[in-house]
Amino acid sequence: MKANAIVQNGIVKTLCRMCDTRCGTKVYLRDGVMVDIRPNEDNPVNKGHMCTRGPAAMDLFYHPDRILKPRKQHSDGNFSEISWDQAMDEISARMLKIKKKYGARAMSAWKGEALGFFQQEEYVRRFIHAFGSPNYFSNDSACFASRYIGYKLVNGFYNSFPELETADLIVLMATNPPVCHPPFVSEMADAVQKGAKLVVVDTRFNPIACKADIFARPRTGTDGALLWGLARHLIETDNYDHELVEKYSVGFDHFAEYARQFTPERVTRETGLNERTVVQIGELIARHRPRVIFYPGAGLEHQENGVNTIRVMTALMCLCGALDIPGGLVLNEGLDRRHLTLYDEIPLLDQNPIGADSFPVLYDLRKECHTMTAMDYILGHGEYPLRGIVMTGANPAVSNPNLAKVIKALSSLDLLVVNDFFMTRTAQLADYVLPAATFLERSELHCYSKYQHVALSRKIFDIPTVHDDYTLWKTLADRLGFGEKYFPWKDEAAVNQWLLEPTGITLEQLKNHPGGLRYKPQRYRKYQTEPLPTPTGKIEFTSDYLKESGLPKIPEYVRPRYLGMQDQYPLVLQTGARKPLFYHSRNQNIPRFRTEFPCAQVEIHPDTASRLGIKSGDRVRISSKIGSVEVEALVVGPNDILPEVIELYHGWEHGRVNWVTFDRHCDPISGFPPHKATPVRLEKT
Repeated sequence: MKANAIVQNGIVKTLCRMCDTRCGTKVYLRDGVMVDIRPNEDNPVNKGHMCTRGPAAMDLFYHPDRILKPRKQHSDGNFSEISWDQAMDEISARMLKIKKKYGARAMSAWKGEALGFFQQEEYVRRFIHAFGSPNYFSNDSACFASRYIGYKLVNGFYNSFPELETADLIVLMATNPPVCHPPFVSEMADAVQKGAKLVVVDTRFNPIACKADIFARPRTGTDGALLWGLARHLIETDNYDHELVEKYSVGFDHFAEYARQFTPERVTRETGLNERTVVQIGELIARHRPRVIFYPGAGLEHQENGVNTIRVMTALMCLCGALDIPGGLVLNEGLDRRHLTLYDEIPLLDQNPIGADSFPVLYDLRKECHTMTAMDYILGHGEYPLRGIVMTGANPAVSNPNLAKVIKALSSLDLLVVNDFFMTRTAQLADYVLPAATFLERSELHCYSKYQHVALSRKIFDIPTVHDDYTLWKTLADRLGFGEKYFPWKDEAAVNQWLLEPTGITLEQLKNHPGGLRYKPQRYRKYQTEPLPTPTGKIEFTSDYLKESGLPKIPEYVRPRYLGMQDQYPLVLQTGARKPLFYHSRNQNIPRFRTEFPCAQVEIHPDTASRLGIKSGDRVRISSKIGSVEVEALVVGPNDILPEVIELYHGWEHGRVNWVTFDRHCDPISGFPPHKATPVRLEKT
């Protein structure tokens, strides 16, 4: 691989993108070769610490299987390398052919997690709207968006990086920070050292539970009942913030009336928790409010009623008086930058974005089309045909539910273009595969909302045959005739400068401060003088906005569907939890990581394994109503998982759990699939 480094020898400070925490790193170069990656002490997020994934950026960058030139698939299924010019000419010609035959909305763009969010996401959104199609898809319609919507419906904002270090009580809901967000661990340790209490609510015994004052393990999908029970406890014992409720909220009376039915006895029936445990958590909240933080993981949103569960959790923090205070639910202020999206200039609502009719809240609040519904449109079951996708950093042939349907749909497209680092399962289905640039080959802005800082990642290498994200979209836009108007900037540096212009911060300043610059001082209790970003400007315990969309205004609890299917499917399959070294379907081809986790394994309670005659290492078959998958069994400890639950990691390219997960029975507000609650059978093969 020919890679030109910006310096031959020395240290370049930049931002890691092996996950989206964006820790500060120092890249060491010797004779133009990357030899080490270490943490940058100046960055406010990681403060001189770094997880194992960070140095693995070298494994990613120099991986022998990286795609370094465009590839085209032929009729026999084999791929050959072609030039960028040929790839761009042929892709643009086929896009125009689809547009002429079916209309612009028959083309779509799909952004995945592997390359990034922020600028990478806005490039994709800008491109597809400039082309004339409203159909933007992303991984967010199966991860993150439900949490965003749940918070947004109550207080108008979502804070994914709370002030854990100053909280007096931290309640972790279906999340595992040592794996998902390593910097959170030191923040929680600081809080605990100062006297904070920790509650962990999860169906699995994750390592962080060892440090918890209370570990509560409810049945899968019943978190909403627990949260309603805790809300009832605060209301019935008069332990809530009356001033916040009376002056700055709407809908409290209806909320309180609904909460009364969630007595400790009912919560116990629904969740399987001990009554005393429910009361103890309620007493902890009452004793330590207002500095109370509930932090949800993807486990809450991967349920049939995930948005409403998150709404109750957000309302519970508001009852505590935690709204916009240190150690609470802080409304961070964004950077007053420009945006690349075109929703004001080219809204395209008259083009009927895919899924906007079934899940109008998802589209209204996130401008996300629904990826599961997209498969129906591709297969001819939609209002109009969807015939082409340009996809970047996404792997739905592994990560989306109902894989048989996904693979059939993607294989039937007139055009599938995949921009990625490797020949993933999805790339193998593509007509064209384009080489993607790693974060070491890009320069982009990143905002740390918690600290109200902005930082700039540095482009360290240039590979002549690999284009960065902006160059890819600009080149394709030029071929399609709208590059000059909508992608007028020369390169990424020019884009960054344009984005920053309204802020008064310059690129030169950010280059001189690799740890980032604070763009605004932190302010608290802003709701006292400024309206919250909700329709009423207040906390919304109930939502008239949802009622207008034909949805319940109260965040009602709905019993999970699998609880009525135990006769035919006695177990419930959970998926979505991360492995310490992997990140969704990424990093599995790093040999030293794969040595630690060599194959797909399903975790099974010892009582369940004994009943089915299964031992660790046996091959087992997991079967649902729509399919089956065979993997290796791992019998875990009796306290690690509930007897009726089995757990299988979601990112394996071999042993893909989504052969059995559903794309139906989705959350009615967000459209999220119930990845945490698939009714299944298990048998030894």
